[in-house]
Amino acid sequence: MRFLALLLLLSCPALPQAFDQARLARIAPRMKEFVEAGKAAGIVTLVAHKGEVVSFDAVGYTDLETRQPMTKENIFQLHSMTKPIVALAAMQLAEEGRLSLADPVEKHLPEFRGQMMIGAPHDAGAKLIRKPARPITIRDLMTHTSGMMLNPPPGIGELHGALHKSLADVTLVLSQQPLEFEPGSKWQYSNTGIATLARIVEVISGQPLEVYMAKRIFEPLGMKDTYFFPPKDKWNRMPTAYILRDGKPLKYTSDPLGEGAMKFRDGAKYSLPEGGLYSTAADLLTLYKAILNDGRHGSFRLLSPAGLRLMRTSHTGDLKTGTPGAGWGLGWFVMKEEASGQPMAEGTFGHGGRYGTYCFLDPTNGLIGIFLIHREGGSDERQAFVQLTYAALQP
Repeated sequence: MRFLALLLLLSCPALPQAFDQARLARIAPRMKEFVEAGKAAGIVTLVAHKGEVVSFDAVGYTDLETRQPMTKENIFQLHSMTKPIVALAAMQLAEEGRLSLADPVEKHLPEFRGQMMIGAPHDAGAKLIRKPARPITIRDLMTHTSGMMLNPPPGIGELHGALHKSLADVTLVLSQQPLEFEPGSKWQYSNTGIATLARIVEVISGQPLEVYMAKRIFEPLGMKDTYFFPPKDKWNRMPTAYILRDGKPLKYTSDPLGEGAMKFRDGAKYSLPEGGLYSTAADLLTLYKAILNDGRHGSFRLLSPAGLRLMRTSHTGDLKTGTPGAGWGLGWFVMKEEASGQPMAEGTFGHGGRYGTYCFLDPTNGLIGIFLIHREGGSDERQAFVQLTYAALQP
């Protein structure tokens, strides 16, 4: 019987591998070349296919002076990769019937009632304001089509460095700023719009954003290294932040979130929902696997399959977005065209972050890519990672 089973096994044709292993093995050496060329300090990359990790590497150093080796366990600032996770929190509340994507923001945040819009320029450089055709909606916030400004206005312009205001205080100020265009008529990336979305999550849930997301997303998924306010015993796992100057990474001491006073969020009031999360490649993989698995993680249901499809569907029509060939879903870019200069399949969705971090989720190929770096400026490494991953994918 044992001999027969072995004979049957040998007579069956080998199943085709999803990846060309030799090509997949090129990722780490190429990332190491960037480090050796003095372009980056250290990089972590991860590729998963249908839930299984097929490539996971850490190259370079957490700090160029001490040359402490980068590891797979290092904790990175995600910056804007935070945004779609905040959108996910809002979608959970939508599925509970506690909000609708079509809801005007003012329904949940009354301070937004009567919000105005910048009209035609007036003499002497002044600007007229007028009432918009309709109020902004929750969908507008999630798709960056609200008309809200990119960053906090004068008066709290130092917010992203000082983190000295509560989310409630910040959105009160934002509610008094005029919109820059008619809601839904244009795509314009907006940190203030995501901050407003996060405040809606707080108001409806009755919890601070960081508490809600920990209890409803991170803890049920077992994401043990993901925080808005990281504990002190994990600070030593966070790499030094750099900025690319004249082609070389310099320690980013001028940025309070880099190597400045707010690197570890010590004493911060503002959760920075537009870019405040810290996480690891392993934690992010857990989240992204659940998203590609119709929202399931063991017995835990993150979101329904219908809700996740809605999030990864483009809602911006023919509006031009900041990603070539892509529309915008609920918190994510969504690739609409393969002929966009990107190798990613149509329907692939993802997000990047200010310090160079990046992720993509490809439902067509069951593919997850995670790229982590702590350096602002430049994207050659990220682009190389994406290209190398897809070059290794077998037809």
